[in-house]
Amino acid sequence: MSDALQRRTRVTSSHWGAFEVDVEDDRIVATRPFAADPNPSAIPAVLPAAVHHRSRIARPSIRRGWLERRARGGRGSEAFVELPWDEALDIAAAEIDRVRRSHGNAAIFGGSYGWGSAGRFHHAQSQLHRFLNCIGGYVATFGSYSTGCAQAIMPHVFGEPFLKLLYEHQEGWQTIHDHTETLVMFGGINAKNAQVSMGGITEHETADWFARFAAKGMHCVNIGPQRGDAPADCAWMPLRPASDTALMLALAHVLDAEGLIDGDFLNRCTVGFARFRPYLTGEADGQPKSPDWAGPICGVAPESIRALARRMAATRTLITVAWSLQRAEHGEQPYWMSAVLAAMLGQIGLPGGGVGYGYGAIGGVGKSLLGLTGMTLPQGTNPVRRVIPVARIGDMLRHPGQPYDFNGRRETYPDIRLIHWAGGNPFHHHQDLNGLHEAWQRPETIIVHDPWWTATAKRADIVFPATTPYEREDIGRTNLDDYLFHMPRLIPPVGEARDDYDILSGLAARLGAGPAFTEGRDAAAWIDRLYADYRDRAALKGVEVPDLETLKARNWVRLPIRSDGPNRTLFAPFREDPAAAPLRTPSGRIEIFSEAVASFGYDDCPGHPVWLPPAEWLGAATAAAPLHLVSPQPGDKLHSQLESALADVPGARPETLLMHPDDAARREIRTGDLVRVFNTRGACRARVRVSDDILSGVVALPTGAWFGDPGGNLDPHGNPNVLTRDTGTSRLAQGCSAHSALVEVSRLDP
Repeated sequence: MSDALQRRTRVTSSHWGAFEVDVEDDRIVATRPFAADPNPSAIPAVLPAAVHHRSRIARPSIRRGWLERRARGGRGSEAFVELPWDEALDIAAAEIDRVRRSHGNAAIFGGSYGWGSAGRFHHAQSQLHRFLNCIGGYVATFGSYSTGCAQAIMPHVFGEPFLKLLYEHQEGWQTIHDHTETLVMFGGINAKNAQVSMGGITEHETADWFARFAAKGMHCVNIGPQRGDAPADCAWMPLRPASDTALMLALAHVLDAEGLIDGDFLNRCTVGFARFRPYLTGEADGQPKSPDWAGPICGVAPESIRALARRMAATRTLITVAWSLQRAEHGEQPYWMSAVLAAMLGQIGLPGGGVGYGYGAIGGVGKSLLGLTGMTLPQGTNPVRRVIPVARIGDMLRHPGQPYDFNGRRETYPDIRLIHWAGGNPFHHHQDLNGLHEAWQRPETIIVHDPWWTATAKRADIVFPATTPYEREDIGRTNLDDYLFHMPRLIPPVGEARDDYDILSGLAARLGAGPAFTEGRDAAAWIDRLYADYRDRAALKGVEVPDLETLKARNWVRLPIRSDGPNRTLFAPFREDPAAAPLRTPSGRIEIFSEAVASFGYDDCPGHPVWLPPAEWLGAATAAAPLHLVSPQPGDKLHSQLESALADVPGARPETLLMHPDDAARREIRTGDLVRVFNTRGACRARVRVSDDILSGVVALPTGAWFGDPGGNLDPHGNPNVLTRDTGTSRLAQGCSAHSALVEVSRLDP
């Protein structure tokens, strides 16, 4: 490597890890893995092409129909007019001001998702929400598409906010290695998903830990429709999608029937088992939830269920539950039932035992670290007290003023006149995208910040070109990683792109909120302030963090915050003395039956866990839609990021559909064939890979392909969300039901 190139090589961080970047003539030309990462992600390889891709938004742009006559229709199909920055900012500020004065700030929806950048200051969600709070507030959202359902139900069970439970109290990999004998993974633990993590994951360790588990002789069971959701040396129990709760109930039935329950733990640490047991035994409804009942529902032999239950009772067992299980209709039930099953085993609070959530969903779960808070841009207070479940955006736009239930409350959807979106692509992660496209035509104005012409940017009225993380300075850190990065500006902004902070500062100044938003600081001054606060907080915990100039010179440091001992065993103090360390539930104990949930009167989420068949699953398959579609996370990117460049790779698009040999043979389909995947909601193209690594009757199509043009009857890229159902998980959580969809597949002519 030449001296000139060495001088242009730096390390930066991302949600998928750290990597080295080579820059020549103000262009990113190559990336290489970070030396300290044992299993680096391949995602950065496409970064040079994506950052400089022809799909970058060059200048501020306004949709012609909106500019000339404020027309709402035509989003997604009309051309844009490029304008100078000052003129575009003037127009956007005037429109925001018109809406808030005419309809109030409750008519503004602050759409954002937190995955835009691993940098702490240029976090689009924080930036946008701070700006909107400074000008009077906005309608906000609860939860995320990944965990929104769990975030609603699990506080009723364990008394902790789900994200705190997830990130602060769960077992580290070392504790699992040292103590767990049987690892039962509902939905698997997939190293592909663990290659990303909020704020970054520097050392990808999941695969190495499973190698150590295998060497130790740990019995690991992957329960779900895909063999590949766990390492190859794990046992695979193929399971029909949507039947996890039925299997958990059958396991619980064996424990009850064979006297394998830990009655002392149930009596000391839980409430409601006596209310739940009649349902389990069948006394309440005439149907025992036995293995013989569950077997036909799940596609699992009853004797296999009995054998697993006995093993779980005889060994130190950790039950893990993937996020995917609650991204389905009635997704509350497997999460609640997993806690009940773990409580019946009586191992909650023991090292390596009990239940855990989200292992493998992101790389940070399983790292045992001393949490250091800080480096968060203050967002202020939102004067608007309207919050909707995040997955109900489509319903909100379609049904303003309509009542809906959510977690014990009756609310009404606000009448949204203006959407301001930054840092995400809802036309990637929302369900039933054809339906969302129609609902998206209703607001009067949509403002989007984006580096690329994504499907969301194409459906905006005012589009501001935003920088990527490689065109601005920032600090990379997260509570889920023990590395700290200075993220230098590697190249100048592409085209006329500006940072979100600069865009919002310009709008705030025009709306009379400039001083409140910026506090007189530019981006560098804000980074100085946030970093100083982070150092102060670290010092209080006895952790030395270098000053900012030292960090800039070194580029990155590893902080001494790793703790590989059993310091985070879930609910260990509670188990030891429930009276002295009560949970924050109404009873102070784990709630197998919740009086609060029962009082809501929801038949789709009663007072204890139950098995409820979704509207679409293999038990309701029809000749027109006989296959159950699951839509896992992609392996080649995070969500839909960098998709512009991936779509240029020969053979990469349309997306690949995984299909069982029996299902393929019936349709005369072979590996490599182009197919049409369809149902009554939409259709998309895909390229088939035939494999027995998926259960017969199930097909898997990863998310992430950019949504194609509206109006056509076939999405060309293979986005599964043209097929998924935009319906809430239940009236309690109103989460997304992406994994409750039936489809058919047919071969396309070449």
